[in-house]
Amino acid sequence: MTLFHLNRATSKLKLENLEQGEYFRDLYPYKQISRIAFDDVLVAPRPAEPMFITDTTFRDGQQARPPYTVKQIETIFDMLHRLGGRSGLVRASEFFMYSDKDKRAIDACRSRGYKYPEITGWIRAHKDDLKIAKSMEFREVGMLTSVSDYHIYLKLGLDREKAMRNYLEVVEQALAWGISPRCHFEDITRADIYGFCLPFAEKLMELSRQSGLPVKIRMCDTMGYGVPYPGATLPRSVPRIVRAFTDEVGVPSEWLEWHGHNDFHKTLVNAVTAWLHGCAGANGTLLGFGERTGNSPIEALIIEYISLTGDDEAADTRVISEISEYFEKELEYKVADNYPFVGRDFNATSAGIHVDGLAKNEEIYNVFDTSRLLNRPVPIIITDKSGRAGVAYWINQTLKLTGDSEVSKRHPAVGKVYKRIMEAYENGRSTSVSNKEMERLVRRYMPEMFRTDFDNLKEVAHILAAHLITKLSVDCNVILAKENYGCLTNFVKEYPFIQYLYLTDNEGGLIAAEITDTRFKEKYDELGIGFDFSSREWFQKPVQTGKLHITNLYTSHFTGQLILTVSAPVTDGDDNITGVIGADIMLEQLLQRECELEEERKPDTLC
Repeated sequence: MTLFHLNRATSKLKLENLEQGEYFRDLYPYKQISRIAFDDVLVAPRPAEPMFITDTTFRDGQQARPPYTVKQIETIFDMLHRLGGRSGLVRASEFFMYSDKDKRAIDACRSRGYKYPEITGWIRAHKDDLKIAKSMEFREVGMLTSVSDYHIYLKLGLDREKAMRNYLEVVEQALAWGISPRCHFEDITRADIYGFCLPFAEKLMELSRQSGLPVKIRMCDTMGYGVPYPGATLPRSVPRIVRAFTDEVGVPSEWLEWHGHNDFHKTLVNAVTAWLHGCAGANGTLLGFGERTGNSPIEALIIEYISLTGDDEAADTRVISEISEYFEKELEYKVADNYPFVGRDFNATSAGIHVDGLAKNEEIYNVFDTSRLLNRPVPIIITDKSGRAGVAYWINQTLKLTGDSEVSKRHPAVGKVYKRIMEAYENGRSTSVSNKEMERLVRRYMPEMFRTDFDNLKEVAHILAAHLITKLSVDCNVILAKENYGCLTNFVKEYPFIQYLYLTDNEGGLIAAEITDTRFKEKYDELGIGFDFSSREWFQKPVQTGKLHITNLYTSHFTGQLILTVSAPVTDGDDNITGVIGADIMLEQLLQRECELEEERKPDTLC
């Protein structure tokens, strides 16, 4: 800051309460692409000190995808801590708090005991919502306080004076309860900065001084209209919005955050521009997940922060790759191959690099040492110059083969793949071989390296079968001494793809059984009460381990159907194994009800 800035006098700002809203139709004609206006006012950079990142992966980010489970939230929160929370670079993480699942997720993350990211809440600006935050002992809560006339007049049906009064009442109550409010100035890039936003901010600063608690402001570029350009005018200019709050109202930099959306491909540059002009907090989400086009990607903000400050120790950038892998494997999200820092091919080049020259040429085409900083070696792009060594390198790297499992360039299948590649170039091909083409070739000549569709079906069947037997144990509360066998009958009625459901004692003797298809009843008659199953794998494994067991797929001796058997130990009140419950499940019928069962297994998932 300059001495002139520190000593300048500011005039009292005045709320302009209009009868009709100001919609800036010269900038936002709606039936045409929005306009960017310029004047001759240039704002010099004045970087915030400190600069930090805040996270909204579990709030805005969760509005753009199926809801996370509690376990997934806990795992991602751990990653956020390891990524930048240890240093305080990732300062806070924002949570919903309305549902029972929200509350369990908050409790799980609080139990980690991390200083950063600090767990903060999000509510609408209503006192009833604020009561929830109070009951959950939040120290800081974000409040939706929309500031554009689009929201105030057209959505809320209020005028500016009534809207401000409503907002301030909730803020005052929060402060009275010892909660630090974070007011989300929603749609700020279509708002009247001097006619509403700054008078509102001035009132907030007055309340902060009276209470002794921070009142923070999140500047929300809800539609992505913000621009970083020098000379751009309000309300679209990011530099001028930030400086209006710091210079005209005296909002401390550490109480300001920028929250942007990527509707016009500017979310990252706008967040960094806010940093450089005095806004300490840049709000984002992992991989940029967020409503509509998404938010500033936290992994990109991490890299940009290090680029600006030179503080390499502020974050463990290797965690970025772990996060990407987790989203792909656990959350079934396909990261685009060319997505910066985490996409499969983001650090690959088609400029002729091949494996023999990789070591000496890597720095020419790689943005930085991705092996060291992201745990991401440079991938190879296959061309006619790659050789058999390049084909082997691609296979080992893509399939993550190491040690004894690595394939040699002398492997016969590598030679066949290489031969097909060279034939294509001899016939006039001039472009590199894509990863999809390489995968098809390797699948053709090395099918044993890949999971088949049948493997995937088996995995799905195992997951669903495990869910069913667990549900049976809970629903029926099977305890042998009580002879609670009627539940078995009801269970197979609900799930008729269970071919045979049975209960044994702890020595393998059959106690009770249910057959779903009466056509096969006579065949099952040989398995009468007392039949000895003690030699069967499905009985032995739960007794030996105390855990659920699932067999491989096999053909039923009785029905000829492709089935699998899932079994689990039955225990008494002291956790002693008193028997085993098992179910033969028909694969085809099970998979036909996959969607329904998946909704049972994950209640938050719509199918």
